[in-house]
Amino acid sequence: MLVATNFLMLSMPGGMEWVLIILAVLILFGGRKIPEFMRGIGKGIREFNDAKSNVKKEIEEGMSEKDKKAPSSPAQ
Repeated sequence: MLVATNFLMLSMPGGMEWVLIILAVLILFGGRKIPEFMRGIGKGIREFNDAKSNVKKEIEEGMSEKDKKAPSSPAQ
């Protein structure tokens, strides 16, 4: 029961909370820094996705090489 109670406390913010968050960001960073901040976030997400696809590609290539190198069972 304690876990369920803690989970409810960590729910997504509602409408008024989003307004307060946006106002706080505007006050802290100003209007000029926000586009730079968003560009940085976009670049970070793009680099993460590129790295993720490269790792996936390397794993798939390694698995296909393993299948090619697998010895066939000896004929009896």
